[in-house]
Amino acid sequence: MTDKILVIDDDTSFCIMLKTFLQKKGFEVTNAFNALEANEFIKNGTFDVVLTDIRLPDSDGHEILELVKNTSPKTQVILMTGYTDIKSAVNAMKSGAFDYVGKPINPDEILHTIQQCLKRSAERELPKSASKSPSVKVSETVAFVKGISNHSNKLHEYVSLVAPTNMSVLIMGDSGTGKEYIAHSIHSQSKRSDKPFVAVDCGAIPKDLASSEFFGHIKGSFTGAVNDKTGHFEAANGGTIFLDEVGNLSYDVQVQLLRALQERKVKPVGSNHEIKVDIRVIAATNEDLAEAVRRGDFREDLYHRLNEFSIQAPRLNERQHDIMIFANHFLAEANLDLERDITGFDEQVMQLFLSYEWPGNLREMKNTIKRSVLLAKSALISLDLLPQEMLTSSENRDTLSFSKDDEETAIIKALEKTNFNKSKAARLLDIDRKTLYNKLKLYNIDL
Repeated sequence: MTDKILVIDDDTSFCIMLKTFLQKKGFEVTNAFNALEANEFIKNGTFDVVLTDIRLPDSDGHEILELVKNTSPKTQVILMTGYTDIKSAVNAMKSGAFDYVGKPINPDEILHTIQQCLKRSAERELPKSASKSPSVKVSETVAFVKGISNHSNKLHEYVSLVAPTNMSVLIMGDSGTGKEYIAHSIHSQSKRSDKPFVAVDCGAIPKDLASSEFFGHIKGSFTGAVNDKTGHFEAANGGTIFLDEVGNLSYDVQVQLLRALQERKVKPVGSNHEIKVDIRVIAATNEDLAEAVRRGDFREDLYHRLNEFSIQAPRLNERQHDIMIFANHFLAEANLDLERDITGFDEQVMQLFLSYEWPGNLREMKNTIKRSVLLAKSALISLDLLPQEMLTSSENRDTLSFSKDDEETAIIKALEKTNFNKSKAARLLDIDRKTLYNKLKLYNIDL
C-alpha cells in the first residue's frame, strides 16, 4: 500500500517541488498551503506522515501537531524549521513530533527522515513475539545529520550510492568524525534496514576472547563459559555488522575474521557445527590501513575484502558551513535528554564555534554542548559555559605570527598570492578565517 504524506507550507513553489520529488519516490502526496486547508485534509483524510512548516500564516506547527494527535494518533509529524525556531521544534518533539529538519531543506534528508519515521511506525505495529531477542545486543538507530558543505554533499552522495548495494565499506577518518553515524546511515538506506545493525568495538575485544565474541561459544567450551553465547556474526545475520576501529585487531584475529567473511560461515567455540551467516560488513578506522599493510601489521587480503568501497569522514573544521547545523542538532538532543529549554547560542559562542579547530570533531562538539546545556542558567549558551581549553585555544590563534607594523602588508601579499581566496590566504598566514575577516575590517581592506 502506498504511504500517504501531507505537506504543509505557505511557500507554494517549495510545496510543489517537494511533492514532485516524493511522488517520484513512490509516495502519495497532498499539499496544503495554510493551516485552514491542512485542517480539512487532516479531518477528512488519513495520512501516514504530516510534514509541516513550524511557522504558517494562520497558525503554527504546534497546533497542527495537536490536531493530528487528536484526530489520527498513528500519524507521524515531522517539522520543518529555521535555526531561530529551535526551541519550538524541541517543544514539539516533547509533545509527540517524530523529528524536525532544518531549513534550507535538502530533499534527500527529508526522504531519509520520512523513511525512518515510517520504519518506526511499522515497528510499533509488530507483535511482541517479533521483537529481537534480549540476548542479542543491537545498536539503536542514530540520527544522521545532513550538512550543506561540499564535504557533506560528497559524503551524502557516496552513502546514497553504496547503501543499496551489498558492497563492504571502509570508513576512514579521525576520531570523533561520526564514522558510526555514517555506518548507521548506510544500513538504514540499505535493503537490510529491517534487519539487525550490530556495532563491535574491535579495540575492546581481548585477543583470547575474540573467537567467542565474534562467533559465540557453547556452554562448557572453556573456563567461564557457563552459558551458550551468541556471537556478533550470528547476531547480525541478515543485517549489517559494523567493525569499529578494525585496525586494532591482532593479526591472529584478522585471520579468523577473513575466513568467516570468505566462507560466510562461523563455528562457535566448542561446537562441531558451522552456522551460515548472511551479513554486510562495514568497517571503520582512524588509522592508515594501507600503511599498516605495508608495515605488515594488517593483512592485505583482509584489507581488500573490507575495502570494496571507501568513504572518508571529514574533520569538523573542514565543514565550516555545517558547524551551526550540527551545533543546533546537538542542542536539540541535549534539551531533550536533559529536559531543558535552551534556545540557542549567543553571538560570541557562534563566532568561537566557527573559528575553533575542534580536534575532537563531532564528539567534542556534542559533549561540549551537552555540558553547556546542563550548566546554563539563561536561554542562551554563553562563553563562560564553555571549557577553558576552547577559550585558551581561540585566544592563542587570534594573534598573527608577525609584527603589527607588517601585518597589513603581509595580509595583502597573502591575498595576492592566493588570487584573493580568503580561505587559502588564512591558511597561508596560519590564522583562521574569522581572524582574517576581522583584520580586513580593521585595515579597511576592501575586496
